[in-house]
This record gives sequence, structure tokens and C-alpha cells, in this order.
Amino acid sequence: MKLRKLNIVLFIALIVIISATWMLRRDFTERNDEFLPGMVESVPFDAFAPNPNFTDGKTLQSPLHGTLSRTAMSIHYTATPDDALRAGKELINPLKDGQPADVERGQKVFASFCQPCHGIGSKGDGLLVQHGFPPPPSLLTPKALSMNDGQMFHIVTFGQGNMPSLASQIAPLDRWRAVLYVRTLQRQAATLSQAPTP
Repeated sequence: MKLRKLNIVLFIALIVIISATWMLRRDFTERNDEFLPGMVESVPFDAFAPNPNFTDGKTLQSPLHGTLSRTAMSIHYTATPDDALRAGKELINPLKDGQPADVERGQKVFASFCQPCHGIGSKGDGLLVQHGFPPPPSLLTPKALSMNDGQMFHIVTFGQGNMPSLASQIAPLDRWRAVLYVRTLQRQAATLSQAPTP
């Protein structure tokens, strides 16, 4: 008897649900009802809407003269060899202390952007070179070893020879980290070359 009553209640509930679903079916030609309309109609001013709170009447304000975003760097150089030398004298790597996290990040940046041409050990024998791309200079030569960090940063930023500018792909701090990692590779190569042969 109890099972029969339960079946009747469930059958009635099913009929109610089917009826409610049919009666409340969506009309795709009309907009949906809005629940919490404040999520749709934003209270703040839109970027290009007039705004009486500012003297020029605009919501979107220009940055103050001379301001830079946190990640931007003011680099007053051009893509010339002379400016690369000047950058070598004027720019100092802000990550000179070589924290392990910075070197590790520099290794990832190097692997993504430099290694295809320069190779794992930065000898200029990367995968692209093995498939016909003109080889870049080794970063272990005396010329590369004598470069200042700022000059390397300039080359990564503006490019040189067949190497394109990587400024749009690599953030400034990551460029410094890549230079830091190259210095690590150079030190490792120097240590191996000075090791006594058995």
C-alpha cells in the first residue's frame, strides 16, 4: 500500500515537472529574463562613455606625461651596432645577483627563443642550423665573452644580423634572465675547458 502511494506521488510529481517544463519552455526569439541585472548593466562608466567626474568629460584618461607601465622600460636606443655598444656601457643587468629562480627562468626563455638557433650549449649549432638556417655565432667565443650584459640585452631587444628582434615576444625582465643564463653557460664552458685532461 505504501509503495502504491509513493508511486502515485512520484507520478504526480513527474506530471507537474513535465507540465512546468512545457509551459516555461524557452522562446528563442525573445531575450531571457534577467536575474541580477546589475551583472549586465554595469554601474561603472564604460571606457568611452562621457564622464562628468573629470574636467575633460572623458572616462578613459591618458597616462600622465612621463609615466611607464610597471613592465615597460625606457630604452632610448636604435637597432645599430653603435647603440649596441652604447647599451653595453650604459645598461646594467638588474638581476646581476643571479638568483636561482632567475637563472631557471632564463633557461626556459633560452630554450624557447634562443636554443633553436644557438643550440643547447649556445655553440651556434641549434636544430634550425642543422636544417639549413645560417648558423649564428657561438656565445662561447672571446667576442661574446667580452660583451657586456647591456649589449646582449640590446641584441635580444633589437636583433642583429639574421637574428630578429625578440622584444615583442620576451618581456624585458625575461630578456635579462636569458642574458643571466647565457653567462651561466659561458662560466660552465670556461670551467670545462680549464679542467685537466686525464
